[in-house]
Amino acid sequence: MAMVQWRKRNPSELATLRGGMEDWFDSFLRGLDRPLSFFEPRVWPPIDVAEKEEAVLVRAEVPGLKPEEIDISVYGNTLTISGEKKESKEDQGDGFYHLESSYGSFRREVTLPTDVDESKIEAVCKDGVLSITLPKAEKNKAVKVQVKG
Repeated sequence: MAMVQWRKRNPSELATLRGGMEDWFDSFLRGLDRPLSFFEPRVWPPIDVAEKEEAVLVRAEVPGLKPEEIDISVYGNTLTISGEKKESKEDQGDGFYHLESSYGSFRREVTLPTDVDESKIEAVCKDGVLSITLPKAEKNKAVKVQVKG
């Protein structure tokens, strides 16, 4: 076996670029031992909150859930939506058996932007969308004042 003399050369621009890219990829791949933001599980169910003049409207996507599987509560200025998803699908045929189950509990808390009238809250679950209407408390509604001249 012949020994080959190794000489350190002055890095060219291309070698510098290559080294920089290798360092960048190495640092990226080292970070895969923790979940990346685009791989992280999404919070379920997704929620939309809108404040209107008379009420706060909350919509949540809850496909496959029945109204009796959803719990809604308001305490102070916090709305809590919780429940449990239980779904099972079984299929049998000639020489095969297939069973799929999807289940899990969830809990979402939403800080309300204003005080609401708890006695007038309405919730409707239709076509996989939960719609909650939280009327604003009387003290938080805007009052129009007529200016006299």
